[in-house]
Amino acid sequence: MKLRNLITWMACVVVLAGCKTDDEFDGPSLNDLYGAFSIVTPLETSADTVDFSAGETVNFTAAFSKNVSWKLEIKGLQSGAVKEITGFSNLLDANNALWTGTTTKLPFFKVEDCAVQLTFEAESDTLSDTLFVSGTRTYPGLLLGDFEGTANPGWTSFVQSGADMSFGIQTNSAGAAQGNGYFDIGGAVDWDYLIAYLYMPATAYGAPTFNLSSNPEEVYFNTLLFKPESLNNGIMLFQFPEDDNGDGVFTAANEDMYAIEVQMNQNNWSQLSVKYSELQSLVNGQPAAPNGNGVREPNKLTQVNILFLANPASGYANARLDYMIFTEGEALQP
Repeated sequence: MKLRNLITWMACVVVLAGCKTDDEFDGPSLNDLYGAFSIVTPLETSADTVDFSAGETVNFTAAFSKNVSWKLEIKGLQSGAVKEITGFSNLLDANNALWTGTTTKLPFFKVEDCAVQLTFEAESDTLSDTLFVSGTRTYPGLLLGDFEGTANPGWTSFVQSGADMSFGIQTNSAGAAQGNGYFDIGGAVDWDYLIAYLYMPATAYGAPTFNLSSNPEEVYFNTLLFKPESLNNGIMLFQFPEDDNGDGVFTAANEDMYAIEVQMNQNNWSQLSVKYSELQSLVNGQPAAPNGNGVREPNKLTQVNILFLANPASGYANARLDYMIFTEGEALQP
């Protein structure tokens, strides 16, 4: 064989060897691009009732004729809570459509009936089912308040004598982020930024300091906040005073107090989760040097202070609090 022909033959062999079979083709298959869509197996749930408080889970199954983008939505018929699960596949099963009781859009789920709906991005088909939640998800951590029932007798508070003042636990199944109760703070105070405060001392939970890890990277402060759409002037200030010297009291002059200030500008319910290591020492809302050892020590936390503020010239302000909890290892996963 001539050298030129040999080189040409070898080049062809290399090219053919590098070609992929249909099974190895990169990108979407011809069936996914041009094949007709149909439901092979209808939507079903693995159980009609699920008790998340007992650690149960539920998964959903369905099968289609080709890979498609889909969205599974579970909606609480009483709470209005929504859980969304999305994917791209031709199959729903326990690997990609498992629900553990978490929430995508607040509020939390209640004990309630839920509507389940499966829709597709490029198809008009809609599949439906129902599910009953007999027990809601439990959340590990140090719960400061879920505002169900009456207030903790160890809490202390102060309310200004302004106009249209509201302060306390409200029970309203349509208005809470979790359960049926929330803490409502509101009013118009035209001479002071402070509208009201609520203090939660560790002694109200049985010890001089909260039972938290000493590692500020592990501890998260979490709560749910609500602002009416028509109001944008509220400010929520959370303070975390520490007993640096271990004498059983917080002394502002020579011990640390960290804080986070939240401008209440997000409508309806939202989640606040902050890592303890990210808290700052604040003076009039601005970062400042702490007065103590300058070390964030959640295990020395003596109290959680909640102050609701507004510019006195801005008129009436209102906010709600719900489900306040310390978690460790990760932020609250609603």
